[in-house]
Amino acid sequence: MARIQRPFYPIIYVRGYAMTRDEVLQTTSTPYMGFEAGSTKIRQAQDGRIVKFVFESPLVRLMKDYDYRDTYAAGAENTGRLSPRSIVIHRYYDAADPAFGDGKALSIPDAAKALAARIVDLRERICGNNEAERKAFRVYLVAHSMGGLICRCLLQNPDIATAEVRGLVDKVFTYATPHNGIEIGGINVPSLLSINDMDNFNRGVMAKYLKVPKDQVNTLGDSGFPPERFFSLVGTNSRDYAVAHGLSAMAAGQMSDGLVRIENAYVAGSPRAFVNRSHSGFFGIVNSEEGYQNLSRFLFGDLSATARLDITALPFPPEIEQARKRGRKIASSYYIEATVAPRGAYTYDLTSRTKAHESAVRREYAELFGADGHLIRNARSPVLFSVYLDSSKITAGSEVSFSIDLAVSTAGYEVDGALFLKQHIPGEYLFRDTLVLFARRNDDGTWALRYVWADEHWANGPKNAAEVARVGRRAVGAKQATPMLFAVPVASSKGFQAELSIALAPWA
Repeated sequence: MARIQRPFYPIIYVRGYAMTRDEVLQTTSTPYMGFEAGSTKIRQAQDGRIVKFVFESPLVRLMKDYDYRDTYAAGAENTGRLSPRSIVIHRYYDAADPAFGDGKALSIPDAAKALAARIVDLRERICGNNEAERKAFRVYLVAHSMGGLICRCLLQNPDIATAEVRGLVDKVFTYATPHNGIEIGGINVPSLLSINDMDNFNRGVMAKYLKVPKDQVNTLGDSGFPPERFFSLVGTNSRDYAVAHGLSAMAAGQMSDGLVRIENAYVAGSPRAFVNRSHSGFFGIVNSEEGYQNLSRFLFGDLSATARLDITALPFPPEIEQARKRGRKIASSYYIEATVAPRGAYTYDLTSRTKAHESAVRREYAELFGADGHLIRNARSPVLFSVYLDSSKITAGSEVSFSIDLAVSTAGYEVDGALFLKQHIPGEYLFRDTLVLFARRNDDGTWALRYVWADEHWANGPKNAAEVARVGRRAVGAKQATPMLFAVPVASSKGFQAELSIALAPWA
C-alpha cells in the first residue's frame, strides 16, 4: 500500500444544496454527486461566439494529473484498504432519498457530524494500525456552495467533532459558498423560510450552527483553523445561471454568481480568487478550468503570491483640481482592476476582478486621501489577489512566471454634490498596463523577483529587479509563512503613482 506523501492527501468532496425532491434524487442517483460534471463551453471569442473547450471535470483531471482514484469497486463503496490518493464523496444526501434513507435531509450539523465520522473512517482504512502513517494523515475538504458551510460547521462548532478530528483537516477549498448567507432581492433569506431547508442561509441560523456572533458569520471565529489554509473561489457571472428559468439570477442581482452575491462568497481574512463563472450549470464554477487550476495549485502548489496596491498619488483632471483649490467640495471614486494568469495559460485566469465582470475593487478618494490631497493614515489600500503557483509546472527556464493586468479608472466625480460631466470622459483610465513577473528561488531559500511592463518591452526583453521592501512582514494580505516582500513602482504620465507590494512565500 502506498504511503502518505505530502501534499497528496486524500480529498473529500462535499456537494452543495439540493432544493427540490427531484434535485435530491438526481444527486443521489450519480456516483460523484456532480463533481464529475465537465463542460465544453467557454466565452472567449471576440465576436461573441461560444468556443468549444473540453474540460473533463475536476474529478477526472485529478485522476489524470495527480493519480487520484475514487473509492468504488465492484458496484459498491470500497470497504477495505484505500490509497492515500483517494477521492471520497460525502454522500450526506443519501438520507433524503427514500431508496437509501428515511427521506429526510440531514441538517447541516448532522451532515457535519457524518463528515467527521467519514474522516475518522478514512484514516482507519488508509493507515490501519501504522502509527507513523496515522500521525502523518491529513485530509483536504473540497466543497461547493452549501457544502462549504458543512465543512465550516465541522471546523467551528465544538459540538460536532473533537479537536483531534478537526486537526486532521489540512486545507479547505470552497466553490461559490454563501459564507455570509444568501440574499434575495437584497434581503437575507428569512429564518422563517424553513421549507426545503432554505433557512440554512439565514445569518441568524448560520450563527447558531457555526457558533459565531451574527455579525461575524463570514469568519472562522474561534475555531483555531488557520484562515490562510481556507480558500474561497468566488463566481462573478450572474447572467448564465439558469436555475428557476433565470429567476434566481434576477433575485440575486448583478455582482453575484446568480445565487450568491460576490460580497458574501468568501471568508474574511482568507485567500480568495474571482472567476467569471456562474454558481452552477454549463458555465458553472465547479466544472471550469479556472476552478480546477486554482484548486490544484492551492492543494499541491509550492509558492503563494499576494499583492496590495498602495496608491500614493491620485490626480484629478485639471478642471476638478482647479475647483478643489477654490474650496469646492470634491467627491470621487475609482475602480481598480486586476487579472492574474500564470505563464502558458490561454483559456483561463487564476483570478479576475474587472469592471466588465462587475467585480472590480472600488475605492472612494476619501478612503485614501484627505481634502488637502495628502495620503491619510490607515488608507484602505486594496489587496488585489492571493494566488498559488506550482514550480513543477514551469514550461520554460527556471523561473515561475505570471502576469498581472492592472488598471485604475475613475468611477465619476462630484463637485459640491453635483455630478461633474464637463470636459471629462466617464470611466477614464488613470493607469493601465500588464506586468509580467518572474520569480526564482535562490540557493539560500530566499526569492528573487524580476519584472517587465508589457507596454514598454516584450516579455522576453530587459527586466528590472524588484526591490526587496521589508523581509518578514505579513501585512500584505492573507497570512503567509516567512514571506519576502517586493516593491514594484507603478506610475503613469497622468500623474498616477502607486507601489505594488508583492509578497512571495513558500507554500505547502
